[in-house]
Formats: sequence, structure tokens, C-alpha cells
Amino acid sequence: MTQWDGHGLPPVAAERMRRFASTGLRTSLLTVPGAVGAQSVGFDPVGEVMGCIVQHIGWSGFGGCGYFGGVGMLGGFSGFGLGGGTVTSSARAGFVGFGPYVDALYRGYGTALARMTEEAAAMGADGVVGVRLSVSDLGNDNREFVALGSAVRSRSRHRPARVFSTELAGQDVAKLLQAGWVPCAIAYGISVAIRHDDWRTQRQSTWGAGNTEVSGYTELVAHVRADARYRFDQQARATGAEGAIVSSMGLQIRAIEPAENHRDHVAESTVFGTSLASFHRGPTAPTRSLTILPLR
Repeated sequence: MTQWDGHGLPPVAAERMRRFASTGLRTSLLTVPGAVGAQSVGFDPVGEVMGCIVQHIGWSGFGGCGYFGGVGMLGGFSGFGLGGGTVTSSARAGFVGFGPYVDALYRGYGTALARMTEEAAAMGADGVVGVRLSVSDLGNDNREFVALGSAVRSRSRHRPARVFSTELAGQDVAKLLQAGWVPCAIAYGISVAIRHDDWRTQRQSTWGAGNTEVSGYTELVAHVRADARYRFDQQARATGAEGAIVSSMGLQIRAIEPAENHRDHVAESTVFGTSLASFHRGPTAPTRSLTILPLR
């Protein structure tokens, strides 16, 4: 068997596409309302598609003290108290930070999505709806990124120029199309930031401080969320979209102690959603409204 070079479909996926072409068996991960919703606007389920990659992430982030950061989001400086400010993974000038780690996450999600849409294209599909994204820790710094969804094909003479993808369910895609919007691609923004616990942060977070805002932590989460949303906006714009729907926002925070009596906090923020393009500018929806009864 020829060694796979990582380009195109994996051999096992290519074999599955050959079986699909010979048998014509259609599978779907859509719920009944989702399948009915997609079919109501002219999209028939073709088959379930998947893309995955197992990636070794050897660089997990900056191991030094966040006090020596200083380059903030988008090249600016930040900091409410003494000591270094919040440093996000977008900062490239003079400080590596968590940039390589975030780049690895982008490569993992991007590769899984690309392989999923390549499977859909091999099936002759026009899009993938109801996409589920997941990451599993396999140990030894290895992670599996998976994109799983249901490929659909349009019954119309007008076909999309490229395979679209969306996390939205079939019934939500139907509502968008009825309102004059079409999904383009799944977009995501990821950011990691680090901030040193300066004297003010330490005082505000001690047990005797009472009910008070910890300004350093507020700055940290505000900056990392803003940077993730900014990168989400950039990626959505890169698809030629005019808008986007956010499907999920996540935040994780952990403390690290790079040296004795030196503590930092690291925050990781994610934003996932679907970029949208408009194909109708009129005052009313381009199609008649449909009544879809929920199946309980």
C-alpha cells in the first residue's frame, strides 16, 4: 500500500467514497426536524462526512513570568497596576507568548474541517450542515481534532461555487435561506493570554479582601475574549461574508507558578460560529414562509 502523504483524502476515507459511489447508500446525522428543514429549502441529505487529524502539540505556551510581557492585544499596552500587562497570543513584536500554541490549534481545526469538506465534495455535495467539532486528549501531548457533519446536495440548477459548512441545524439553515442569507463556512477565533499577578491583583484576590473586583483578572478575561472575537471577525471576513452567527463561546483559566513567589494566570478563549452572505436585498423574504411543526 502506498504511504499516504497527508494530502487529499486518507486511504480509508477514499475507500469509503468508492463504496458510496457504487452502492448509493445515503446516511445522515440530521434529526428529523433538521432533515425536513433542509429538504424544505431544496437540500437533500447525501451522507455523513468526517475529517480528523491527530496532532502532537509540543509547545504549550510561554513558561516564563508574565511580568516581563507588556505587549498587549493588537500591539497595545495594558495593565491596571504595577507589573507587566496582559499579553495575548496575537502579540508578535518581541514576545512569542502563546502564539505557536494557538497556531497549532488553528491548524488542527482547519485540517479537520478541510478534510470533512473534501469528503463532501467527493460525494457531490454542496454543503455540510450540523457540523460537530471536538478535541480529545490522547495523552503524551497528542490531540485529536474531529469535524463531523451531514453532507447535503441542492436540487436547484443554481449550485454554490464551493462546499459550505455550518454548525447550524437543518431547520436553522432553512430559516436563514428564507430570510435571504446563505451560510459560507465555519469561522472561529482562538486566543490565549497571560497576566502576572501583581501586588494589586494579589491583594484583591485574598480571602480578607471582601466583595471586590479583581481588576487584574477582569483585564485578563476582557482582553482574551476581545482578541478571540477579533480573530473570529477576521476569519469570517476572509470568507467574503457580510455577517456571522456565533454558536458558542468558551473560556478557560488556569494558574501557573513559573518561579517562587511568582504566579501568573493564563486564559484561553474560543469563539465558534458560521459566516453568512446575503443573496437578497428586498424588503421581504425571497421565498414564502413555511410552517414546520416540531416533532416531540
